Amino acid sequence: MSQQREKQDMGNDSIPRLMVSLAIPAVVAQLINMLYNIVDRIYIGHIPDAGASALTGVGLFLPILMMINAFAMLAGSGGAPRAAIAMGQGDQASAQKILGNCFSVLMLFAAALTLVFYASAPWLLRLFGASDVTLPYGLAYARIYILGTVFVMIVMGLNPFITTQGFAKFSMITTVVGAVCNIILDPILIFGFHMGVRGAAVATVISQAVSALWVLSFLCGHKTLLRLTWPDMKIVPEVILPCLALGISTFVMLSTESILNISFNSSLARYGGDIAVGAMTIISSCNQLVTLPLQGICQGGQPIMSYNFGAGKKERVKQAFGCQLLSCAGYAAALWLMMMLAPQAFAQIFSNDQALVAHTVRSMRIYMAGIFSIGIQIACQQTFMALGQAKISLLLACLRKLVLLIPLIFILPHVFADQVFGVFVAEPVSDILAATVTAFMLFTRINKILARGAGKA
Repeated sequence: MSQQREKQDMGNDSIPRLMVSLAIPAVVAQLINMLYNIVDRIYIGHIPDAGASALTGVGLFLPILMMINAFAMLAGSGGAPRAAIAMGQGDQASAQKILGNCFSVLMLFAAALTLVFYASAPWLLRLFGASDVTLPYGLAYARIYILGTVFVMIVMGLNPFITTQGFAKFSMITTVVGAVCNIILDPILIFGFHMGVRGAAVATVISQAVSALWVLSFLCGHKTLLRLTWPDMKIVPEVILPCLALGISTFVMLSTESILNISFNSSLARYGGDIAVGAMTIISSCNQLVTLPLQGICQGGQPIMSYNFGAGKKERVKQAFGCQLLSCAGYAAALWLMMMLAPQAFAQIFSNDQALVAHTVRSMRIYMAGIFSIGIQIACQQTFMALGQAKISLLLACLRKLVLLIPLIFILPHVFADQVFGVFVAEPVSDILAATVTAFMLFTRINKILARGAGKA
C-alpha cells in the first residue's frame, strides 16, 4: 500500500492532477538536465582571454553529444511506452522483459559509440566547421565526454522507465543529483584547478556517473514496479525490435538535430566565420529552454496516454492529449515572447564579448521567430509515440528537419542577399510548416487509432 501511495493511478486519477504530478517533475528534470551543458558553456564562455574561441570549439562537439543522446533514447523512448502499454494490459512480465532488453541494447550502444567517436573525433570536428583556433578546445572537451558515454546511456535510456511507472519524483531526482554535482564541480575544475574545457568535461562525466548509479539503484531496488534482473537482459528479438521501431522516431528527431547542427555550423562558418558559429552555439543553448521543457511536459503525458490506451479508456486518452497540447502551446508562446523582447539578456549569460553578443541578438530574433508553433508540433508528434504509432511518428520526425529545414539551410542563402540571414530564417519557416502538417495528421487520425485499440498499435 505504501508503494501505491508513492505513485499515481494512471487509470483512475484525475487527468489534470496526473498531468501536474507527472509533468512538473519531468519539466524540472529537463530544465536541470539542460544545466549539464549550459552551465559548461556559461563557464567556458567566461574563460579569460579565450572564452569566445573555447565556447565555439565546445559548441562544435554538440552534434556528437546529440548522437549519443539519440542512441540512448532509441531504446528509452521506444521501450518506456511499450512497457506502459503492457502494464495497462496487465502484462507485468512482458513490461519487465522490455526493461531488461533495453538495458542490454543500451550497453551495446555505449561500447560501440565510445570506440567510434573517440577515434574519429578530430576528423568529425573538422567536418563540423572547426578552425585551427577552435579545434583544440573542441577536441579536449570531446575526448573526455565520450569516455563517459555509458553513463549517458543509463541515465537517458533507463530514466523513462521510472517515469512511465508513475514515479515522476524519483525520475526528477536522477537529474537533480547529477546537475547539482555538475554546478559544484564546474568552477572548481575549470578555474580552481585551471583545467579549462577539460575541467568542464570531467565535471560532466562525474555528474552523469552519479546519476547513473541512482537510476540503477532504483531499478534494482524494492520500490520499483519493473525490476532490472539478469534473466530479462537476454536479448529477444520479439521483445526489443518493437521497442526500437517505436523509438526510431525519437532517434531520428535527435540524430537529425545532430545533422541539423552540422548543417548550420558548416553554412555559418562559410558565410559568417567563427563569430557566426559562436552565435549559433549560444542560440542552440537558448533553444533548449524551449524544447527540453516541452519534452518534459510530454514525458508527463506519455504514461497517462499509453496506459489508458492499453486499458481501452479512449476518453481519458483524449483528455490527456488536450492537457498536453494546451500546456505545450502555452509554454512555447511564452518563451517566444521572451526571446523576441529580450534576446540580449539571454546572449549575455554566455559571453561578455560584445561583438559576439551583438551578432547573437540579431540572429536569435530571426531563428526564434517561429518557435511559438513548436509546442503544437511536439505535443502532436509525441502523442503518436504514446499511442505506439511508430510509422507516423517517424514520418513526422523526418518532416521538420530532413524534408524542410536542412534543405532550406542550403537553399535560402542563395535567395537572400544577406546569406547569414538566409541560413537563420530557414528555422522559422520549417517550424511553422511542420506544426501545421503534424497537427492536421493527429486530428484527422486520432479517432481511428483509438477505435483500433492497442492490439493493433
